[in-house]
Amino acid sequence: MAKSPLTREAVLDAAAALVRQHGPDALTMRRLAAELGTAATSIYWHVGNREQLLDALVERTVRDMGAIRAAGRTPAERIVSVARSMRRELRERPHLIAMVHERGLTDRMFLPAQRALVAEVRAAGLHGARAADAVRAVQFQVVGFVLVERNRERSPVQSPGEGELWDPSPGSPGGTTAPDDPALTRALAGPADPERLFLLSVRALTKALLGPG
Repeated sequence: MAKSPLTREAVLDAAAALVRQHGPDALTMRRLAAELGTAATSIYWHVGNREQLLDALVERTVRDMGAIRAAGRTPAERIVSVARSMRRELRERPHLIAMVHERGLTDRMFLPAQRALVAEVRAAGLHGARAADAVRAVQFQVVGFVLVERNRERSPVQSPGEGELWDPSPGSPGGTTAPDDPALTRALAGPADPERLFLLSVRALTKALLGPG
């Protein structure tokens, strides 16, 4: 079967996959050519040198992040939906997001999401500095939460772990309990649910931001 002709988008797809799986340092023209089953000269023809390739990847990441849209019946629901979309986009492409940041385009990348949030906080009746604070608070909450998630996922195994520190079983060595609240102790001994915690935090933040001034 005849091989499909190489295109610029195919090169960018393969480059993005390499960065996503192995980080920016793994992206070399030789390795990318091997992934595509072609010569390095073909890569240069379509995207230029490595720096130009990285710039093209950054531009496409910025464009993809611009596809965030709000969903829901109320401004609060729609703000939460934008926050969830931002978190998903950040988690799906951490290495590419890091490249965007290194090239000084982070604010530009988040601009479409900011515009969506601006529309929703204004629909909720917020204006001026209070509206700007609400938009930035949601954005900072999302980015900060994702950073904590990523750090927890990449951290070495903790010893003792949270489950051992809050072990509710009788006589557990070094275990801590919450006085008069065994349910709290049991909950802290169990694993955290990041998705549930994210929704809990962003909904609480949104409710506070949209409440009476």
